[in-house]
This record gives sequence, C-alpha cells and structure tokens, in this order.
Amino acid sequence: MYLKKLTLTNFKNYNQTGLEFSPKINCFVGNNGVGKTNILDAIHYLSLTKSFFNNIDSINIRHGEDYFIIEGIFDSKGEEDKIYCAFQKQKQKVLKKNDKEYQRLSDHVGKYPVVMMSPADNALISEGSEERRKFLNKIISQYNAEYLDSVLKYNKALQQRNKLLKDFKSTGRFDTDTLSIWDSQLVKYGTYVFRERVHLVEELIPVFQEHYSMISSGKEKVKLTYRSHLSEGDFSEALLNSVTKDRFLEYTTTGIHKDDLLLEMNGHSVKSIGSQGQKKSYLVALKLAKFDYIRRKAGLSPILLLDDIFDKFDIDRVEQIIRLVGNRRFGQIFITDTHQSRLHDILASHKTDYKLFRINNDAVEEVVQNGK
Repeated sequence: MYLKKLTLTNFKNYNQTGLEFSPKINCFVGNNGVGKTNILDAIHYLSLTKSFFNNIDSINIRHGEDYFIIEGIFDSKGEEDKIYCAFQKQKQKVLKKNDKEYQRLSDHVGKYPVVMMSPADNALISEGSEERRKFLNKIISQYNAEYLDSVLKYNKALQQRNKLLKDFKSTGRFDTDTLSIWDSQLVKYGTYVFRERVHLVEELIPVFQEHYSMISSGKEKVKLTYRSHLSEGDFSEALLNSVTKDRFLEYTTTGIHKDDLLLEMNGHSVKSIGSQGQKKSYLVALKLAKFDYIRRKAGLSPILLLDDIFDKFDIDRVEQIIRLVGNRRFGQIFITDTHQSRLHDILASHKTDYKLFRINNDAVEEVVQNGK
C-alpha cells in the first residue's frame, strides 16, 4: 500500500498543488517555514481524518479562504482508492472513499495507516499523561476499530458522569441510580480499553528496546511502564469508593482517562535525566516500534512520515536511521529536511529508489526522480 498522488486546494500555505510520489522514499527539502511539514500533515489527514498537530480543522484553511480540500490516490496491490477530505467553515468535515461518503469518520481510520515522527513528538516526554494516552490510542485505533469505538463511548460516558456530578453539587440532590448508569458504561468500555493497552505495551517493550539499542549502540537501558487505576483492582469498586471525592471535586477521579505510560532510562524518567540527543533517540525508537507493531497487526506497512527528525543528529546517526528505514519491511517513506545535499548523498550511497522535491513557499519542484 502506498500513496500514489496527492492534490491540495487551499490547505495551509498551498493554493493548488498536485504531486506524484515514488512507492519507496520521497524527500522534501527547503528552508524552515516553506511548507514541507504541511505536505506530511495532509497525508496524515487522508489516513486518520485529522491533523497531526491540532484538532481544529479551520486552522488548516489557507488564509483568506473558507475551505480546504485534500485528495489522494492510494495504490493497494494494483487497485486504486481515491480519498477525498474537505472542510468548509461552519460545516461538517466530509470524507469520501471512491466518491462514497463516510457516515462516521472513525470507519476510515486504519484503512491506510501512517506513523508520523516530528519535533512535536517531544510532547510525549515533556507534557502530561494525556499526550501518552493519545500515543497509545493512535496505535491501537489503526488496527482495531472496536477499540476506537470503545474510547469514544467511554469519553462520552465520562462527560455525562462529570456533568451529573456538577448537577449534584449545584442542586444538592444525589441520585445513586442515575450515577450507576454511567458507572456501568465506564466499566464496560474502560475495561476493554485497559486490556488492549496492557497487551500493546507488553508487546511494544522488546521491539522498542531493540530499536533504541540499534540507534544508540546500546549505551543506555530503556523501559516502558503502563500505569492505570485498573491495575489496582476492580474498576466498579474503585468508582464506588471514589464517589465522595468525586462529588466534592465535581469530576471523575478514577479510570482509564488517568492512565499514563512511564518513559524510563537507566531506572529514571527520561524527562529528568535524558540529554537532548538521548530523548530524540528514545522518541525515534518509540515511533519505529509503533510502526512495527501496526505493520504486524494490520498486515500491511504503514506510510512513514519523518518530519525534520535529523535536526541535531550527527551524520552517522542520520545514516543509521536511513539504513534502518530503508530495509524491506518498511514501505513508503516521506522525509523533510533543510539539507538537500545531505539527503541526496545518503540516499544515493544506498542506491535507494527515491524522489526529491524542493519547496519554496507554496511552489513544489521535483528535482530528483528514481535517484537520478
């Protein structure tokens, strides 16, 4: 499976742009701020129905316009699928496959999996637990539609339970029966999500450690630990035991919405002891492990999007990563970088089939095709 063509209309800084890609490696070079990342984000939209960087569709409309359109043609075993994604201000987002509109955007997720690596991934280390829950959700959702549905239903039940707790506080009335309705929903969907996350992390750990060892030459020991209230006992009992606290605080204090993935190095938080280079290597290894896991579960190689990941890596480390992702188990790859000569020299030395595009503002020029 690979993306054959991409057309952008009024998307971010692009007015009207059409591109055809290599099924292997595609590189975009240019100065910072010219729109290299925007092309990768458009591919992310076609796969996961939303931006990698934000959940507000209107932000991605070109300045002065009131809509954007992203169109792509995916080739899967010789058969072509046309994906159409459009958003207009004050209207619902539209997503179509071969001219047939999806009734639920979530039904599309997982059909054309992607894995994105970006400087924004640093939020996995520097920010709170919500970022790491999103990381787990994005992995499982790309091969398990029931999981995504369970997360959405859990969040809806959580929202209703929290609203009920606020109502209890404002009215001074407490209704156990009504609360139990939402408790049962949280238990049903939360338990399923918890089990899937446990299984994911258990299988992710050895692959992640292997990738980190290859990138860093085995200099540090790294670990992932999944932490959840549901690991401590029965979820139903935990909700009952927290009712008094929940009523006082007016929100639900226990459940999978509090889960976290602990990122550790040499027995400590990578956030507290990792150097900038170690943190970057940690994140690359984590994303490559994510790629391997989705590939195995989904039965096809995700498209790999590498956005400016070579910044602050020395040339040897860059070559290691290119060599790693250039092997056969990886499918189509998109890379952005500010150094054309660096990418060209590395890819040419490995005799890899690739296309290289140079971007200047919203103008995209193909400068290398099939490595020539």
